[in-house]
Amino acid sequence: MSINVKVELSWADYRDMGTALKLKLIHSGKVRDLYVLGDPEEKLLLMVASDRVSAFDVVMAEEIRDKGKVLTAMAEFWFDYLGDRIPNHIVAANPTLKDLGEELPDEFQGRAMLVREAEMLPIECIVRGYLAGSALKEYQKSQTVHGQKIPHGMTGGMRFPEPLFTPSTKAESGHDVNISFDAAARIVGAETAAKVRDMSIQIYDIGARKAEEAGVIIADTKFEFGIIDGEVALCDEVLTPDSSRIWEASELLAGGEPTAYDKQPLRDWLESVGWNKMPPPPSLPVAVQESLRNRYIAVYERISGREFLS
Repeated sequence: MSINVKVELSWADYRDMGTALKLKLIHSGKVRDLYVLGDPEEKLLLMVASDRVSAFDVVMAEEIRDKGKVLTAMAEFWFDYLGDRIPNHIVAANPTLKDLGEELPDEFQGRAMLVREAEMLPIECIVRGYLAGSALKEYQKSQTVHGQKIPHGMTGGMRFPEPLFTPSTKAESGHDVNISFDAAARIVGAETAAKVRDMSIQIYDIGARKAEEAGVIIADTKFEFGIIDGEVALCDEVLTPDSSRIWEASELLAGGEPTAYDKQPLRDWLESVGWNKMPPPPSLPVAVQESLRNRYIAVYERISGREFLS
């Protein structure tokens, strides 16, 4: 994924697992750690989802039990569901001895995806189906979303006539910045911007329909894309509770405040205690941690129809 190497170490050095599987840690994000696997010429990476959780671009001190496994399971489901309709970077989710040539340590079982290296695009590709979050705040001020004129009279939780593509920058530190489509085109090129816009909306439409069958609404979501062998491909995660707003459909339709199966309850709690959104974050009560875990598992099981195995 063309990220500068931070530190080189073996799997045994990193996790003290005593295995011969050699890795080069090239990036540690808010949630996922990324390693070069084996021969760099093969351009294969191992992506491992941790239990870390972030809010307002700050990583919490406490981890959410099983979160990395839920995110990996959800991403695996969606990549499988999308199939060959959308090119992606996946070689194997939860790679086996056959995929790796070495046994994956127990600590990483259920958390790892073997992926192809990609030249990542420096924008976040956000699709909004419903008015919420920063889009709602902007709309209330200017009747626009990312500078796009939106029909008058909308309120929070209302569905847009058509899904909106609303890109943002991908900040190395600090907050991402919402940008227009034209600004995105200047960053990645007009042809590539149009390609990721169309792919993003296609993925959102497919995912939203599937979620609605399970009685939940994907209000908005973000995607990341990269270039693999000269072609645009979907990378990282897809339609997970970490990257999406996901609501209980029946409660929204009834006009109430819908149950959120995403990070919103965590954000709400952090704001309720008056945190200034700067490090260090407040300690998360066990009840907040467990509530988030339970919501993630519940929406995974509903959408996928699969049982979550811890």
